[in-house]
Amino acid sequence: MPVMVTDHRKLPRRRGEALNVAIYQATLAELAEVGYARLTMERVAERAKASKASLYRRWPTRIELVMDAVYHVLPDALSVPDTGSLRGDILAALRRTAEALAGPAGEAMRGLLSEALGDESRAATFREHSQGTGRRLMREIVRRAVERGEVAPEDVTPRRLDAGQALLRQHFLFQGLPIPDELLVQIADEVMVPLFTRA
Repeated sequence: MPVMVTDHRKLPRRRGEALNVAIYQATLAELAEVGYARLTMERVAERAKASKASLYRRWPTRIELVMDAVYHVLPDALSVPDTGSLRGDILAALRRTAEALAGPAGEAMRGLLSEALGDESRAATFREHSQGTGRRLMREIVRRAVERGEVAPEDVTPRRLDAGQALLRQHFLFQGLPIPDELLVQIADEVMVPLFTRA
């Protein structure tokens, strides 16, 4: 049976963010269906009903496309609810990140790291397009805690901001899924809250 190929030139034109979102959704759907190793720009373009040229104009490499698609679904600094406490906010952020890693974003993370570790130019691309989402997320959480008087401003450092997300990623990469909620509670109670409230 012949495969039907959609002629993107006959479809309504999408531009800007609408086109980007369609491409991100197609990328994540491809990741879920075929995995990172078999994901191609051609299949993403077909699924998004977009031209390959529109993908390559925005993302010259698969690494850049996949990273942007993943960042599109990861929780951002303003999306985590304010629970009223440092511990509650940390747990909410860790749980959202764990949920994202359990889906296509996690498949992408494993594939991206595998590809980047084997090739210095790809590793450079990976580093260049890393957005520091985890640190920004924690910075917003700790900013709230400083305003509430839970955390002293001098106890906020880049390494402390990175610790929780780093432990979560380490478990994900080496232990796999599922990420138990007990682990997230331990990261919050044994590491993150003491790091910021040591005084």
